Amino acid sequence: ETKRDGGALAALDLDLLGYPELTVPRRQTLTALHKLSRSVAASTKSLRLGPTQRDEIERNRLVEDSPTMPAIERYTGVLYDAIGLESLGPRARGFISGHVAIQSALFGLIRPDDAIPAYRLSYNSTLGTVSLRTRWRGHIAASLDRYEGLILDLRSESYVALGPAPSSAYYVRVVSASSTGQQVALTHFNKKGKGELIRAIANAGHDHSSIESMLGWAENSGIRLARGGGRIVTLEV
Repeated sequence: ETKRDGGALAALDLDLLGYPELTVPRRQTLTALHKLSRSVAASTKSLRLGPTQRDEIERNRLVEDSPTMPAIERYTGVLYDAIGLESLGPRARGFISGHVAIQSALFGLIRPDDAIPAYRLSYNSTLGTVSLRTRWRGHIAASLDRYEGLILDLRSESYVALGPAPSSAYYVRVVSASSTGQQVALTHFNKKGKGELIRAIANAGHDHSSIESMLGWAENSGIRLARGGGRIVTLEV
């Protein structure tokens, strides 16, 4: 949800973003956001903003004119801190560029190097009469379904609802062992664990073609990644 301000690249160009099949719903979402931004009261309500967050409305109002930066640098927070992009070597950074997709409430699926502006929009924000789930669900699901390789889904359930991955994908669930040995789902350290997993995969640089390959690598690397029930993979931290 949190993003850096500023940027050194030119203003947003939808034609340069990855997943070009999403250009139409991107434009529709931007249009709805512009309309919402005309009203401070409506924006405050729809975006669930507090009295000190008026600058977020201005961000949205200028979203197509403000400078951009690569998406992987724009987003901040626990997961991105754990990836530690600034300390990754060129090879690992290149791996992330070629293998990671980021899901945005405004742009749908984007590549890590796609140049985007700062904005404020969440999975549960309301833009007029059409929910983001209705706008994105079919489009994002179709984009993910086109991919023929292994998909490891690290999204929160809220963002999965905006566009489910195909049935062949694996969903990562971060857990910890309790004092009784049972696995307990984590909340606070969930994103940190996922960010560290992305970093480890990028540093290794292996393009895994199957979940068996991924699990074998994890075991040899001291990463506690294991099959759960169904299409679940558990990451114990």
